[in-house]
Amino acid sequence: MSKHKKPNLVFIMSDQQRYDTLACYGNDWINTPRLNELSEESFVFENAYVTQPVCAPARSSIMTGLYPHTAGPIVNKIPLKKDTKSIADLIENEYTCGYLGKWHLGDDTVKQRGFDEWVSVEDLYKSSYYEGELPYSDLHKWLESKGHVPTGIGPTGNKVFSDEDRSMMPEDSQMSTFLSEKAEDFIDRNKDDSFVLYVSTFEPHSPYAGPLDGMYDPEKIPTGPTFLKEPNDVSNINKARSAYHSSFLKGADQRSDHYMNNYLASRGEDFSTREGWLKARADYFANITLVDRMVGRIIDSLKKNNLYEDTILVFTSEHGEMMGDHGMLEKRTLYEESSKVPLLIKLPGVNGTQKKIKGSFGHIDLVPTLLSLMNQKQSGHLQGEDKSKSFETLNLDENVVVVEWNGTGEIDDRNLGTDEINKFNKNPRRSIIIDRMKLNLTLNDDGELFDLDLDPFEEKNLFHNEKYTEVIESMKNSLIKWQEINEDSFRFV
Repeated sequence: MSKHKKPNLVFIMSDQQRYDTLACYGNDWINTPRLNELSEESFVFENAYVTQPVCAPARSSIMTGLYPHTAGPIVNKIPLKKDTKSIADLIENEYTCGYLGKWHLGDDTVKQRGFDEWVSVEDLYKSSYYEGELPYSDLHKWLESKGHVPTGIGPTGNKVFSDEDRSMMPEDSQMSTFLSEKAEDFIDRNKDDSFVLYVSTFEPHSPYAGPLDGMYDPEKIPTGPTFLKEPNDVSNINKARSAYHSSFLKGADQRSDHYMNNYLASRGEDFSTREGWLKARADYFANITLVDRMVGRIIDSLKKNNLYEDTILVFTSEHGEMMGDHGMLEKRTLYEESSKVPLLIKLPGVNGTQKKIKGSFGHIDLVPTLLSLMNQKQSGHLQGEDKSKSFETLNLDENVVVVEWNGTGEIDDRNLGTDEINKFNKNPRRSIIIDRMKLNLTLNDDGELFDLDLDPFEEKNLFHNEKYTEVIESMKNSLIKWQEINEDSFRFV
């Protein structure tokens, strides 16, 4: 390591990017040259899982090393608990810590949680603990300086830039472009010091339309065996959500539907035909190229400042996206497309060839693993574990991963389309993955068991197969043990 005793950390996070969107995960056609280049110099985690497949809960674990039920945000619109520490709170003061982009964990436009520098991008949420009205985000001010006029309505009736506004803007006005500029500035100013930099962009989150629409021919993009296929022998919540989304293919009016309007950009996505789903899928994948170009600019800035070899570089996403698989849209399900994400980690001083780590990894372990890699003290309150030995063994086959869904309680963060779905969505769920067997248990609902080695697309539910009775009982006991250790009071009774 040429300059610093301790490495820098640059952590880049996209939003709603499913795992199969990079060459290292088998995608041989997507336009992500810089991410593919990074993967060739990185450790690639073959199976990386979020702690809960929805925005705020997932990123609460990424930032704190705690499960959502401990950190506080069990659904969106709930901030981190006031005494919950982020990774920036746990790092020695010799590091300058910067957070750029989507925060989604309370008071997005106010610097907080141990970070020395803060660049905000969201204006859509009321204050959770900040006294007074929240200031406009830095992205809002930047867009106005470029001549854009907001048309959305904020929480206090103020004019804000909505997601739909931004989806219609050219590439030079996208969030990823803004964050590229801010990241370059941060690196330039802090190049002589040790630093931690988190960059969190919104792309490729819905609305799926964007400045790169037309990059792909929708009819030529590969689809898997479950695309627009309704599952039958699965949980009621999955059957209900798939039937609802499939109803638009059968003539239901999507334009008058509250839920679907969240996913219809003003230039229009049409989910009433297979061709419309394919176009939305093409637009979604095109937006990932915006992420790729942002990653490229950050890498180039590190190289220009002779910092690339001294920097731990992480790329992942907060959760995935169904995009028509199993007949479903967006996230909030335990299916792989929703709960499994890309994870690349490039380490200083490691021979620049791709190394794949087998087995399953959970985002819950990011904070303690990164603290270890940065030679920082571990905190005893963390629920994740240091998995840095996997960089030597290239194996996490014995690792147990848990993905949770905590219901919605008194807070419905979004109407999911029908009263039936919203009722099912209140039921807590837990998924445990052991030896690539995946057991999903839901209160007041049917269970699911998938053999991810033999059935990677989760087409065959083994839960009612008598051959797997002992497997299910053993995995359920392991889940209960995990719940006891992690003070998870929910039980499947």
